[in-house]
Amino acid sequence: MSSENFKSGFIGIIGRPNVGKSTFLNQVLGEKIAITSDKAQTTRNKIQGVYTTDSEQIIFIDTPGIHKPKSALGDFMNKQAYNTMREVDVIMFVIDGSVGRGRGDDLIIERLQNTDIPVVLVINKIDIIHPDRLLELIDDYRTQMTFADVVPISAKEGNNVETLIEVLGGYLSEGPQYYPSEMVTDHPERFIVAELIREKILLLTEQEIPHSVAIIIESVERDEFEKIHIKAVIIVERDSQKGILIGKNGQMIRKIGQLARRDIEGLLGDKVYLETFVRVTKNWRDKRFNLNELGYNEDNY
Repeated sequence: MSSENFKSGFIGIIGRPNVGKSTFLNQVLGEKIAITSDKAQTTRNKIQGVYTTDSEQIIFIDTPGIHKPKSALGDFMNKQAYNTMREVDVIMFVIDGSVGRGRGDDLIIERLQNTDIPVVLVINKIDIIHPDRLLELIDDYRTQMTFADVVPISAKEGNNVETLIEVLGGYLSEGPQYYPSEMVTDHPERFIVAELIREKILLLTEQEIPHSVAIIIESVERDEFEKIHIKAVIIVERDSQKGILIGKNGQMIRKIGQLARRDIEGLLGDKVYLETFVRVTKNWRDKRFNLNELGYNEDNY
């Protein structure tokens, strides 16, 4: 690939929880590297996705949703998002177009007003809102601050996503190709495998369970028949949560394993034997040592 006039840069994806940041990233890359669910605060770490064409490479950094933290984990997640705002060439501020501007949006706008980095307002979920409502939203947000651009999209349906890529590309400068063309994320496979398991728990459980879960991949081994054996430990905070995750006669943990295995096989391209265990580590979300052990550590990024 010729480096002449090749452009590259880093785009930070910022927004409240559950506005569609991870859905957008998966849509652009055409591959699932970030988990999605209807639960708030699904993304806990920065997820880096790489979009490459013959003329440019955009490195997207999907951040945890900015929220009012209730634990040390929540503090870590917010810090990840705010740190990203200082490290990128362009900020994508994603909002949910199906709801009005809320206190969480205002909190982010307060931070964005102090940055010299171009901010592109991305109004997501236009597939479910009326055009008149969209114009009202644009006017409302423009009274709060000056945006470099405003682009309405549907991350789920892919509507106007190509236009957004073109707009973002306009802010890139000539630069190197940081990653190989075929690479879509810099995260190791173990990280994505753990996230796929956690996604199925988010899908199948309710109330406090989704936010109390962390995953450790203890081993990934390939046997002589090219089958991949994965041992995963699911961490919860209470014995009652362990019981819910295992389920009556082990039904819940089997269901989680079956759904996760399908996605993991798609990711790794081979048959997978997934072995899951559930372990109780009381109040792990509020203990710095446990957060570090489970990978929620700023030194890793």
